[in-house]
Amino acid sequence: MNDGKTEGESRESTFARLREVAILFLTLGATAWGGPAVSEAMMHDEAVHRRKWVDDQKFLDILGATNLIPGPNAVEVAIHLGLIRAGWPGFFSAGLLFLIPGTLMALFFAWIYVAFGSLPAVGWVLYGIKPVVIAVIIQALFRLGKRSFQRILLVIIGVASLILYILGIEEMILLFGGAAVVLMVRGGRKLLERGVVGILVLPSLVGLIATVVNPVLNTITQFNSTTLFFRSLKIGALLFGAGYVLIALARSEFVVDLGWITNEQLIDAIAVGQALPGPLSKSMTFIGYILGGLPSAAIATVAFFLPSFLLVALLSRIVTLIRKTWWAAAFIDGVTVASLGLMAGAAIDIGRSALVDVFSTILALASVFLIFKFKIKTHWIILGGGALGMAYKLFFG
Repeated sequence: MNDGKTEGESRESTFARLREVAILFLTLGATAWGGPAVSEAMMHDEAVHRRKWVDDQKFLDILGATNLIPGPNAVEVAIHLGLIRAGWPGFFSAGLLFLIPGTLMALFFAWIYVAFGSLPAVGWVLYGIKPVVIAVIIQALFRLGKRSFQRILLVIIGVASLILYILGIEEMILLFGGAAVVLMVRGGRKLLERGVVGILVLPSLVGLIATVVNPVLNTITQFNSTTLFFRSLKIGALLFGAGYVLIALARSEFVVDLGWITNEQLIDAIAVGQALPGPLSKSMTFIGYILGGLPSAAIATVAFFLPSFLLVALLSRIVTLIRKTWWAAAFIDGVTVASLGLMAGAAIDIGRSALVDVFSTILALASVFLIFKFKIKTHWIILGGGALGMAYKLFFG
């Protein structure tokens, strides 16, 4: 009798965790405007401070580790948190539900684009959202920075990464550079231990596979679903660094190599990705739709995100070992503080385009005050910013 009750309670607990994961990431997927830095900041607020799924150090380990594999980092962090909270069902639920809202919105805009040849104005929403997401990133940097920047070396690496990012240095150079500096300082000759090589092999293998497939893909120029799948898979397997790398990769594949879309269509696809919640990579859904309707949109989306799901499944086995050896801890510490520098750089980039007048500046300052003073949930702040931006443009713009 007791055993049956315990088993039932266990099933109920498992279902409750899965439901919690599903509701959270569906909500985040519908409200996470502003790119990966904002999405990761919102996940940190919910998973660490509000729900206590993981502590700051575990979140930092996940954040640092996902920066080492290709694909949209925010999606990969979501998948990993879902796995931790609700096992493999949570793994798939978190990733898929985080993607669904933005993907469905992208399909809607793509349908309008194909049917009517233009897009509705999205600038009003972005006008109100961009100042708000600066506050969301500042909150995450403040919380994570207190945990990460406890040694002068890590502070120097974080600040240097920010400065070099502003100067235009590639993100992957900064991430691996930060890791290399910490490894050299802490370990000297031990840099070549097999464990370090093992961590570096994972992204290298993905890039190698894409390189081998590439010559075959380059022989095909007429549109077909197979080529779309492998080209989208290739982009997903090589998308290191910020989500905006997608622009360069998609242009190379679909505009330059294949000639399937024009530069103007690519710009429209990127605009949709910026205007809608979730990762910028939902632009792939838009591109797929304008190429071949709903089936092609599904092919492009699945192929693009497939490497992320596969690599996070492998990565989940590595993260648990991160703190058990000096080299793994040093490696991930370097990557983590460098990624925080990149996050700060993203906030500056957003600020340059967001704080364009008095109203947007006041909106950003008010958002910082509300988040730190009243602990308001970030998705409400973002939705409020979008609504205020639309209202201001409607009545005063």
